[in-house]
Formats: sequence, C-alpha cells, structure tokens
Amino acid sequence: MNTTTSGAVHAPSSRPRTAHWMRQGHRWLSLVFTAAVLLNFAVRAVQPGEPAAWITYAPLPPLFLQLVSGLYLFVQPYLRRRVGRP
Repeated sequence: MNTTTSGAVHAPSSRPRTAHWMRQGHRWLSLVFTAAVLLNFAVRAVQPGEPAAWITYAPLPPLFLQLVSGLYLFVQPYLRRRVGRP
C-alpha cells in the first residue's frame, strides 16, 4: 500500500506504464492540436487570401496521433477484461 502526502492509502497501481504515458501524450497532443487550430484561424483573420499550406495542414499530424492514442486508450479496458485483469 502506498501512502500519499495527505495520509490517504492507495493500493499500488495495476495500470501499465504504457497506458499512463499514452494518456499523458494524448493530453499534450490535444493542446498542440488546439494551438495549431487557433494559429490557423488567427492567420486567416489577419492575412488576406489563402495562407501557406503548412499553416493550413498543421493541425493534421497531432490530430492523427490523437486518433491513434485515443483508439489505444479506448480499447484498453476491453483488452484487460479479455485477459482477465480487473
């Protein structure tokens, strides 16, 4: 059993470390994606005409990575049940 600074006792985590890092990466990717979308809108508001292609397509790589990490996180509970872990 682990004790936190507040004195609460928690059982050791049975979550795999991969899921923890995947969840953290997914959160950070959402911030990168949001920043890229905001940059895209800001450039379109300030600059007349069509912006550079890299600005237009900048949100796509983080969005694709979020899709992959989100699907991984989505199937984890089902895979754990299938293997027999709680």
